[in-house]
Amino acid sequence: MDVTGPIRVVVAKPGLDGHDRGAKVIARALRDAGMEVIYTGLHQTPEQVVDTAIQEDADAIGLSILSGAHNTLFARVLELLRERDATDIKVFGGGIIPEADIPLLKEQGVAEIFTPGASTTEVVDWIRTHVGPVAA
Repeated sequence: MDVTGPIRVVVAKPGLDGHDRGAKVIARALRDAGMEVIYTGLHQTPEQVVDTAIQEDADAIGLSILSGAHNTLFARVLELLRERDATDIKVFGGGIIPEADIPLLKEQGVAEIFTPGASTTEVVDWIRTHVGPVAA
């Protein structure tokens, strides 16, 4: 992946979860760190998220999931990225995700999971290290 210009991140709220404060906080922190952020809004399908990421030439997708559907939603986003030959887009996420589920999500291809209590600085630094020019 050859990242030029600002890192482009799609921040998405897939599924039926209606609480987006955390996603908005992350989106603002990434923007304040100089990244271009595309926030999809609430109730997005995995198909909509992947379409947006591809159309926007995103470097990463950040999924915020509080509903308990993380295993299904992450798996579908990763599957769609494979189908669309877009596996260079890194997928990370956060929300209410049990510690026991994190290893499985990472085995499936989720690059990182941020649980409650993670700082915005931690998220920004991870993206810069794993998505930015240093990672390329």
